[in-house]
Amino acid sequence: MDQTCCPQYTIRCHPLQFQPSKSHKKVLKKMLKFLAKGEISKGNCEDEPMDSTVEDAVDGDFALINKLDIKCDLKTLSDLKGSIESEEKEKEKSIKKEGSKEFIHPQSIEEKLGSGEPSHPIKVHIGPKPGKGADLSKPPCRKAREMRKERQRLKRMQQASAAASEAQGQPVCLLPKAKSNQPKSLEDLIFQSLPENASHKLEVRVVRSSPPSPQFRATFQESYQVYKRYQMVVHKDPPDKPTVSQFTRFLCSSPLEAEHPADGPECGYGSFHQQYWLDGKIIAVGVLDILPYCVSSVYLYYDPDYSFLSLGVYSALREIAFTRQLHEKTSQLSYYYMGFYIHSCPKMRYKFTAFILLKMV
Repeated sequence: MDQTCCPQYTIRCHPLQFQPSKSHKKVLKKMLKFLAKGEISKGNCEDEPMDSTVEDAVDGDFALINKLDIKCDLKTLSDLKGSIESEEKEKEKSIKKEGSKEFIHPQSIEEKLGSGEPSHPIKVHIGPKPGKGADLSKPPCRKAREMRKERQRLKRMQQASAAASEAQGQPVCLLPKAKSNQPKSLEDLIFQSLPENASHKLEVRVVRSSPPSPQFRATFQESYQVYKRYQMVVHKDPPDKPTVSQFTRFLCSSPLEAEHPADGPECGYGSFHQQYWLDGKIIAVGVLDILPYCVSSVYLYYDPDYSFLSLGVYSALREIAFTRQLHEKTSQLSYYYMGFYIHSCPKMRYKFTAFILLKMV
C-alpha cells in the first residue's frame, strides 16, 4: 500500500448502526413520489424549503390552545399571550419612532441648503434596497432562545393550571402530546406502502450470475443493453468498447464458488446481480458478492434516462437494507463494502463523497 502509485482504501459500512441522513431521505422520498404519482424532480436540485421558523412554531402553540374545545380555566394562558403580544407592539412602535427621527426626506434637505442656513451634519437614514438588509417596517426577528423559553414557560403555566384544576375537581385540560420524534428506520423509508393506483411498480430481484442461473440467462441481453448505454452516456465509451465479451468478463464471470450452507442466507454465497425492474423492464443492476461476513458492492450500472432518481445513492441504501436482511438469517454477515477509494483514479474519486455521506468507518 505504501509503495504503490495508486493506494486503495477500503470503504466499509456498519449497516446495523447506519441511520439515513437528510439527503438520503430526500432520495428515498423522491423515488416514492415517482412510484406513487409519477412526479419527476425538476433539475438536479434536491433542496427543500427549510423548516418553519421559530416564530411560526410559537404562533402555532397559541393557535392550538385557541382551537381546543376546552372548558377549564385558561385565563392565565390568555394573559401570558396578551403580555407577549403587547411587548411585540411596544418594540414595533419604538423601532418606527427611532426610524422616523433618523430619516429626513431628501426634499427637506434641498430646501435647507437653498435657504442659506449654515451647513451642519445631517443624519440621513436611507431604507435598504429590496432584498438587502433588515426591513425597518417589521419588528426584529426574535432569538430562538427566547422562543424556547416562552414555550417552556407556556408549558409550565399550563401544567400548573391543570394541577390546580385537578385539585379542585375540575376537568383537566392538557395539550395533546406531540408526536414522537423517533426517526424512521431505513426499511420504513424504503418499503412504504404505495396506493393501489400507483403510477409505477418497482421490483428488485437477486439472480445468481456465476454460475449463471436460468433467470440470469433469460435477462442477459436486456441487462447488457442497459450496461452498454450506461458506459456510452455516463463514461463516454465508444459504441464498440462495451462488447458482450467485455461485459461478461468484467461483471458476470467470477472466481467465487456458489455455496449453500445450512446456516447461510437463503440465496447462498457467491456472485449475484441485483436487478431493479420498473414497470416490467430493467433500469438498473447492482453487481454484488455475498460472502460469509459481508456484502460487497462491485459495480452499478443504470439506464441514463432514469438518472433523475439518483439511482447510485438509492441502490446503495437498498444494498444496506439487503445486508441487514441477510444478517437476520446469518448473524456473522454484518458488513457492507463499497469497494475502494482511489484518489489518483478520477472514476473512483467520487467514492470519497460516498464515504462521507454514508458515514463509513
